[in-house]
Amino acid sequence: MTLVRMGTTVLSLRIDGQLLDRLRDHAAKRGMSVQDYVIGTLMRDDFDQRFQTAVEETEKFYGVT
Repeated sequence: MTLVRMGTTVLSLRIDGQLLDRLRDHAAKRGMSVQDYVIGTLMRDDFDQRFQTAVEETEKFYGVT
């Protein structure tokens, strides 16, 4: 599977057939291609991690534990 984001970067993945079938099912339920579904999932995860880091830094700043 090859993922293209904004036409500038390519990422090739080798994944198990069962995982690909599950990804296809999840993508189809949302009317998306597998590539779009995977990219969206990665972007959400990245946002979640950055948001959690920001929360932790804010708590440190205000002395909240």
